[in-house]
Amino acid sequence: MMNCAGGDVPINKGDKFSREQSPKTDQEKLEMADKPYASLVGSLMYAQVCTRPDLAFPLSVLGRFQSNPGHAHWVAGKKIMRYLQRTKDFKIIYKRNDSLELVGYADADFAGCVDDIKSTSGNEAKNRTHRFAVTYGGFWPSEVV
Repeated sequence: MMNCAGGDVPINKGDKFSREQSPKTDQEKLEMADKPYASLVGSLMYAQVCTRPDLAFPLSVLGRFQSNPGHAHWVAGKKIMRYLQRTKDFKIIYKRNDSLELVGYADADFAGCVDDIKSTSGNEAKNRTHRFAVTYGGFWPSEVV
């Protein structure tokens, strides 16, 4: 994927993934057996935790299918890789700020997971000059360059 064409977004608005897209027949399972899906998702999660908070939502969706990924899930994972190819020169700069005046935002879909009708939510906070990706009870001050 080093020479792949870059992608515009890691996941398209309206993309829905479900267990229905997981392999059911022996032939479908055999086709997916040689795909390193768990390694792909794990590597992307490492990048997301360390430097790419923009991947949190797409990876939370793809992580639901670790036990039985289908072709659609594999293609979505490769789409995230193409997005990373295009944005590999983007930077996040972390700076110290003594006056922290936060404004928070939250967003959620209602019953976005078609399998179990669960919702997904996300948060963001910002002050006058920086945005913060709010994850796991903490926040990361950042400035996108």
